[in-house]
Amino acid sequence: MQSYVGLMTLSASVGGFRFGDMAVQLIAFIILLILLKKFAWGPLMNMMQKREEYVAGEIEAAEKSRLEAEQASKDAAAELLQVKQEAQKMIENAKNAGVKQEQDIIEAARKEAERIKVQAQADIQNEKEQAIQVLQAQVASLSVLIAGKVIEKEISEKDQEELINTFLKEVGEGR
Repeated sequence: MQSYVGLMTLSASVGGFRFGDMAVQLIAFIILLILLKKFAWGPLMNMMQKREEYVAGEIEAAEKSRLEAEQASKDAAAELLQVKQEAQKMIENAKNAGVKQEQDIIEAARKEAERIKVQAQADIQNEKEQAIQVLQAQVASLSVLIAGKVIEKEISEKDQEELINTFLKEVGEGR
């Protein structure tokens, strides 16, 4: 046994190794590793796994939010473009309506001018007819006067022509 104890203590005097102590320390270290794995390393790895999943979920959610924001931005840009197009269309319609209204006003003014022109021509025609009637009345009265003068004295054709010319001059001055 002594040789066994001697073998177990290899050069203990020089700071040698004791295999028994080493075996006990090795067993204690293995037990410590098993306990650490069960109570510390396992929960730590579970927590790290959960943290990794959480971070991956957050990255995925952020990516999803970014994509949704891009889509919302595209939708807003498309809607803005549509609103601009509708506004442009409304402006164009208003311009067309203004042009049409302008044409309607011009047409109405032309019709009114034509109506006034026709009315003025009718008034002129009426005045002309009245003047002719007045002239005819004067001619009739002058004819009666001439006839009276002709009866008072017999006149030659030359005198009769002069009388008519005088009559026409009087009628022309009477206007």
